[in-house]
Amino acid sequence: MKKKKLFAGIVGAVMLCSALPAINMAVPADYSSVYAAESSEPQTTVVYSADFEDGTNDFTGRDGIGTFNVVSTDAHGGTNCLECSDRTKGWHGPQLLLDNMLEPGVEYIAGAWVKAAWYNDVKMSMEYTDSEGTRHFSNLKSAVSQGDWVEISEVKFSVPKNVTNAYIYFECSDSANIYVDDFQITTAPVYEIQQDIPSLKDVYSPYFKIGGAVTTSELAPKSAQDLIKKHYNSLTPGNELKPESILDKTACQELAAQGDETNPQVDIASAREILDFCRDNNISVRGHVLVWHSQTPDWFFKENFADDGDWVTKEVMLKRMENYIKNVFETLEAEYPTVDFYAWDVVNEAWLDDGKPRQPGEQGSSGSNNSAWVKIFGDNSFIEPAFEYARKYAPEGCKLYYNDFNEYMPAKTTAIVNMANDLKEKGLIDGIGMQSHLDVGFPTASDYEKALKAFSETGLDVQITELDITTSDTSEAGFETQAKLYSDIMDACVKYADSVSAVVFWGTTDDKSWRASRCPLLFNEDFTAKPAYYAIIDGLDIPATEPTTEAPTDVPTEPEIDFIPGDVKEDGVVNVFDAVALRETLILNISQSDGLTEGLLAASASDTNGNGTIEVADLVLLHEYLVGKDVELTYYKGE
Repeated sequence: MKKKKLFAGIVGAVMLCSALPAINMAVPADYSSVYAAESSEPQTTVVYSADFEDGTNDFTGRDGIGTFNVVSTDAHGGTNCLECSDRTKGWHGPQLLLDNMLEPGVEYIAGAWVKAAWYNDVKMSMEYTDSEGTRHFSNLKSAVSQGDWVEISEVKFSVPKNVTNAYIYFECSDSANIYVDDFQITTAPVYEIQQDIPSLKDVYSPYFKIGGAVTTSELAPKSAQDLIKKHYNSLTPGNELKPESILDKTACQELAAQGDETNPQVDIASAREILDFCRDNNISVRGHVLVWHSQTPDWFFKENFADDGDWVTKEVMLKRMENYIKNVFETLEAEYPTVDFYAWDVVNEAWLDDGKPRQPGEQGSSGSNNSAWVKIFGDNSFIEPAFEYARKYAPEGCKLYYNDFNEYMPAKTTAIVNMANDLKEKGLIDGIGMQSHLDVGFPTASDYEKALKAFSETGLDVQITELDITTSDTSEAGFETQAKLYSDIMDACVKYADSVSAVVFWGTTDDKSWRASRCPLLFNEDFTAKPAYYAIIDGLDIPATEPTTEAPTDVPTEPEIDFIPGDVKEDGVVNVFDAVALRETLILNISQSDGLTEGLLAASASDTNGNGTIEVADLVLLHEYLVGKDVELTYYKGE
């Protein structure tokens, strides 16, 4: 184990998605009731509920379509439920207007019991109209009903600022009757982040930027904002600057009707909350993404910008590409002149894992390996003009990147390196973005480092743009394995720090991740740090959190130790598992003798009060520390 000097404010407790045990201060002789469950879950408040016992409440039909009745047949709870019939399209269904009910920019949790008349995929969805008059739709959560009641629960959402006509609504895939019962909206828990742990951006300041990705809804809780401000100096809008989010279809079609088919119009309303936050908190922005086969509507490649239009020619698409890139940069410069857009992904995911271009075809109907860009150009020849236009219109100082996933697959690594070297010779590219969506089972840290080395040898900048590491094992051992891989990946980034300028984690907390079921990030749902967080700062210099004064020269310095007080398991972090291990040690000694065995190693992590004896008092102190009491863990310093 690396030797560490004890620093002020030892690393805080890790809460692994569960309530932290609290100690019973009146410890009995048999030690059997040391642990008593104690929940620190913040309180929530019901802001709206409907059980339909007294009518349809405030629910109406989407676009005025649908017949609503309160029926008493097979209600989920009580006597009645809401029935919506005479639906003609899948998205027709009961809706609830949220305007004047919920506070914009605040996180809420919705839940309901829903069923369809026959087998169906039922969804809770959301709609709002932005400040430019564009309607936005998103599916929040779904469940499969086979004619029976299914629960859609724990749906976290927020109403963006400066929007109107915000609704939660229910839909299913055809015209089946939809039934809703026991609908409720509550405020989401508000957590205090751990302010007493080191800031990631400060710890890594000698090496590179540390960033995160966030969506508008993810940014809503104050806790998320506090976490970002503490740990990140770079932010990537997760979806809000992708083509499908900012292309204005109506404005495009209006211009096309006037004879201009080559000037795609953009509307950045969906990104404003994130960009406002970055502007107000002086956080640099990583732009993502200009040219991509996915999350780019097929109509962008069609005549008259129409869904059923014919494919345009390569010449028309080049003009559309240039004007789109130009309009994106000019719009952002006009509205956010003080925001530091320090990097942009110009082209994203153009190569398959075998090192070949994607197949030609529509994204929406032909599969994820297909690209409308390849459909128009026949190959990946669209990449070079994309960088030419980006270089022409990007703000001064903004670096331009090619970005891809599975970038550690050998054939893809080679394809990216060859492309990047060609673009570099022409002065068009500044760097390569390694998305780094990893799993504890694949790739190995060694395989990953091979790709990092290959990219760095191009002489271009490298950014880790979307880092997350999934694990299906959410036990203590599983999270320790995840932490080890995180540590190895970050060690590799530090090793190549001369080439790496930023590491960006793709999300804030596990529950908000696009891979939420496999807990891929550094922070839990309650914003507490996971073992992975502690693993990536272990061994690095921790900047002082408060101004320090030089110690008097006549005062002896603290002796160097090879453990962290309280780290009973010697895994580099102090958490609830250390308390469990210390408890087992104490029980073992009590069972083997009438009292504690003398001669236990005094100068160890278990002696948390530093009196030279390992005893129940050490466990009491460790628990007080873990639940946040103002206590200090120390160690035996000798007579």
